[in-house]
Order: sequence, then structure tokens, then C-alpha cells
Amino acid sequence: MERFKGKIAILGSGNIGTSLAKGLAKAGYAMPDQISLTRRKLSGLQAFADQGFVTSSDNAAVVTAADIVVLAVLPQQLNQLLDEIKNSVDIQKHLFISVASGVSCADIRNQLGADVQVVRAMPNTAIAIGQSMTCVASGLAEQENVAEVVRMFETVGAVVKINEDLMTSATALCACGIAFFLRAIRAASQGGVEIGFHADDALKMAVQTAKGAADLLLQMGSHPEQEIDKVTSPKGCTIAGLNEMEHNGFSSSLIKGIKLSATKAGELYTKG
Repeated sequence: MERFKGKIAILGSGNIGTSLAKGLAKAGYAMPDQISLTRRKLSGLQAFADQGFVTSSDNAAVVTAADIVVLAVLPQQLNQLLDEIKNSVDIQKHLFISVASGVSCADIRNQLGADVQVVRAMPNTAIAIGQSMTCVASGLAEQENVAEVVRMFETVGAVVKINEDLMTSATALCACGIAFFLRAIRAASQGGVEIGFHADDALKMAVQTAKGAADLLLQMGSHPEQEIDKVTSPKGCTIAGLNEMEHNGFSSSLIKGIKLSATKAGELYTKG
């Protein structure tokens, strides 16, 4: 892979920000000393400083030195952050990537300048192991900048380019979705305990079974129902279990949860 030649600033180094930094360095997209991480309390970034990453609590100074700026704070904290850095913005130099839920590219340009290059990205926490599902969208950014953002996030998982009006939906399906699938795995492991397995064995079995199910779809390019049909025989135990779950609202509950999460994701940011 061709290494990025500039400097990257990740403002707001929580789980997504730090995972992105680790993933980019591990994949060889950038060296640790090309990546700056900011947080109000630097003690929380000491482990990253020890690994060679640049750490700072001065957002404005970090932006001045950067080429790509990742806005990785919570939506509720974004307006304050943009106020801190707006005097450091160089329209000719900077590419902004926002991972804040519910914040449009227009919202950011309204505060930083109409010609600022902004691309939205919505990764999930599997970015920590290079398995993120990241959705990317941009209204007015130049194609070469969008392509660079896609290249960046492809080093830490899969990427799909979508229309910006679907970004809150992407938050629900991909970012919140991690928790939904984890809860399903947890429930399956609890069922395993109830039918006789020790908790650690039941969890291992549920996790590997879920991983196998996902990999079947990814590698075979098939539809879930095609694979389900291979497991369900007439009057069999699989269809009995599936139908019991459906009678109790398994699919509809998941669909309703995703819809509610999408609505909530769109309400997190207040245009102060």
C-alpha cells in the first residue's frame, strides 16, 4: 500500500478515534508519528504516546499542522470543537472527515466556511480489529478527497459509498448494529447454558456459529434465506426454533430497533 504522505489529526480520541489511529498504523496507511490524537486529559493517551503517536490537548495547533482532520467527538461536543479550530482552517489544505452522528457536511461548512472540504464517514467499533463496516458520503467534496477517505477506511474494513441523506440510517444499521448482533450472540449463549453447556463453552459456540453464518454470506454471496433453507428440514428442529422466535417477534423487534436507532441518531446534534 502507498503510505499517506501528510499529517492526520484525530480530534476527540475515544473508542472510534483511537481505534482508527491504531488501524491506520497497523495497516501501513500512516506511521504513528504522522497521526496526532487529542483529548482534554492527556493521561488517557499515554499508551499511544509510548507507541509513537503525537498526543495533544490543543485542537487548534494540531489542526494547523494537519492535512486530514478527523472530527471524532460526540455530536453534542461538535459545535464547541468547531469554534476552537475555525481560525486554524486552511481551505486549500485541509480535508475534514466527520464521524459525528446526525451532523451534515453543510452543518460543518456553515461553521468552518462554505468551501471547506468535508466528507462524512460512519465506521463501527470493529474498526479496532480492521473489520469495520464504514459508510462514506459527501455532498460537495472533490472526488479525489472522497477517494482518499475511501482508501483510508478500506485499510480498516469494508466501505460503502452512500447518499448523505442515508447517513443516520447507516449509523443505526452499522454502528448501533454492532450492539444488536452482540446482544443476539449473548442471547444465544444464554440459551446454550439453559440446555446444558457451561457459560464459557456456550459463548464460544455461539460466537463461532455467528461468525460462520456471516462468512457464509460474505464468501458465498448468497441470501440469508438460501442458507436458512439448507438447515431447515420438514418437521425438523431448526424450523421449529425459528418459528418460535418469529412468533415472539424476533425479526420485527430487530427491525423496530433499527428504525428507532435511526430516528434517535438524527436527533443527537443540535445546530446551536
